[in-house]
Amino acid sequence: MPVMRRMTWAAMDEPGRRALCERGLEAIFDDALKAAIGKIIDDVRANGDEAVCRALRDFDKVSLQPHQLRATADEIADAAVAPEVDAAIDDAIAHLRAFNEQLVARAADWSFASEPGLTVGEKITPITSAGLFVPSGKASYPSVAYQLAVPATVAGVPTLALVVPPMPDGSGRIDPAVLVVCRKLGVEHVFRVNGPAGVAALGFGTETIPQVRKIVGPGSPPVACAQVEMQRYGVATMMILGPTESMVIADDSADQRLAAADLLNEAEHGTDSTVLLVTTSGVFADAVDRELGQQLAQLPAARAEAARAALGRNGGCVMVADLAEAAEVANRWAPEHLQVVVAPDAEGELLDLLVNAGEILVGQSTLFSAGNFVIGCPASLPTGGFAHVNSGITADTFLKRAAVARADAAALARMTPTILAMAAHEGFPAHANAAVIRQPGR
Repeated sequence: MPVMRRMTWAAMDEPGRRALCERGLEAIFDDALKAAIGKIIDDVRANGDEAVCRALRDFDKVSLQPHQLRATADEIADAAVAPEVDAAIDDAIAHLRAFNEQLVARAADWSFASEPGLTVGEKITPITSAGLFVPSGKASYPSVAYQLAVPATVAGVPTLALVVPPMPDGSGRIDPAVLVVCRKLGVEHVFRVNGPAGVAALGFGTETIPQVRKIVGPGSPPVACAQVEMQRYGVATMMILGPTESMVIADDSADQRLAAADLLNEAEHGTDSTVLLVTTSGVFADAVDRELGQQLAQLPAARAEAARAALGRNGGCVMVADLAEAAEVANRWAPEHLQVVVAPDAEGELLDLLVNAGEILVGQSTLFSAGNFVIGCPASLPTGGFAHVNSGITADTFLKRAAVARADAAALARMTPTILAMAAHEGFPAHANAAVIRQPGR
């Protein structure tokens, strides 16, 4: 049995293309889910820590008192992981820090004289506070913790709070690997909370959990829904970070064994993941499918089940006539993760055509897992097609820009006719008077 659902872009009608591209969003915006999340949000808003503890009891089967929500200094200090994991975390943090320090260096204050006597520019400062959501349950995710916390610390955010559901063993413990990341990065405000309730607690603030102005972090549809709903209360959220997804664009110059391995990289996350191979070669697609069958047999049953869903009913293989059509598919689908594996003489032209992707990894030595864990480029990336309008989480996520302008009297005199004309057109006499009163002799 083929692993990948097979489609041909040119033969698909518009409803079929739309269905392929609208993966997962209906789960996040389901009316029943919104209603359930709304009740949690209302409870946290009204009852603070008591509601957060109630959510832990109801959804995570963990009974805690409010004073137990916060990770103690001793818990953070004593957290430990295997030496090779500790070294891997250091390696990843170093790469992320280097990448984000370059971004901050390029985000310096600037100004220029747009006309004689008028100077305009920007002052760039960090946001005052941010909340970082790190998932738990399916696995341990220290990589998410450092992918969020390094950009925030490099940007210089004064107040950081990290929330993470307790480990699924019922103990109420926080994943020690996440605590190790927090210790290395100086994140002191760490809380064990249920996902949606934690998002609400960060947005409103509770007796224990500080209120923040922006919340970022990937999660399940309930967590993503909570972030969307909290926008109604003036909390900024970065993007939809829902179920993971990836796309590989390949021609017959690619190695089918490596391509299969890279397709399985994101496919093993869960049965709600989506993975696409976009290729110009049916022979290559057949070879990849055979490799997928062999490599799936080596995965644990749960991971293999997830991968079959991601490559089957959720995703699959899209046949295209040429690389220009491959770029059309990619730009329409707007993948979270995109790998490009084509002949060297076609690489530059294809890259020029690609405009909608969270990340673009070039070549089969630039694998998804390297991007996930260590390269240093953002790995918390927009899903569900939001790469059309959003970018990954970097230091820029935690910076804001204030426009700064200075005009002298001569520049104001030059601009005054424009001010008066627009104020008269839009019906704002006080706007006009503010300029008129400054004219000589008035």
